[in-house]
Amino acid sequence: METNVHMPLLGEKFAELTNISTTHGVKNIPEDYKGKWFVLFSHPADFTPVCTTEFVAFQNRVDEFKALDCELIGLSIDQVFAHIKWIQWIKENLNTEITFPIIAANDDIANRIGLLHPGKGTNTVRAVFIVDPEGNNRAVIYYPQEIGRNIDEIIRAVKALQLSDKQKVAIPAGWPNNELIKDRVIIPPATDINEANKRVAKTSEYECYDWWFCHKKL
Repeated sequence: METNVHMPLLGEKFAELTNISTTHGVKNIPEDYKGKWFVLFSHPADFTPVCTTEFVAFQNRVDEFKALDCELIGLSIDQVFAHIKWIQWIKENLNTEITFPIIAANDDIANRIGLLHPGKGTNTVRAVFIVDPEGNNRAVIYYPQEIGRNIDEIIRAVKALQLSDKQKVAIPAGWPNNELIKDRVIIPPATDINEANKRVAKTSEYECYDWWFCHKKL
């Protein structure tokens, strides 16, 4: 029987996961997080070194995520009992209390959000889903099992998405430390010749390399 694997796409609704078991009780995602941003991230397995470093790193930045009105949700296909024992181990041995829920997924859930990649074995890959308050996938990132994630980059992505939504701008590489324009943001290109000519005039409200590459301070 062929397994139906869905690869989540940018802009589509996050899959409806109902009555799922987590370390914080039964949850419905994204319904329980309606009106808030959330980052759902999967890990291959509990009691593994790379995953442990990631969970400590996520927990150490919980306040930064909360300042962005963004919640964290972990996930793997381990049973909830393993999750509980693992986070107890982390608290006892690494002096870090994991305060966000961890989903105890099954293969069906993992396939619905594209976490089982045949070429990478039977464990879930390291995936990151950044979901907006309307329940839309705004960023989807997959990492191989052997490489841990950069949590600061995930925070940067959430900040950048929120800023882009609010200001209707694009965000440069490495923002807010871009090599060309530092912490400035990029204005959408002109869509007609008159606007293009205004962009390169000295009276333009923006700074421009050319009409299609203009930027401004926040």
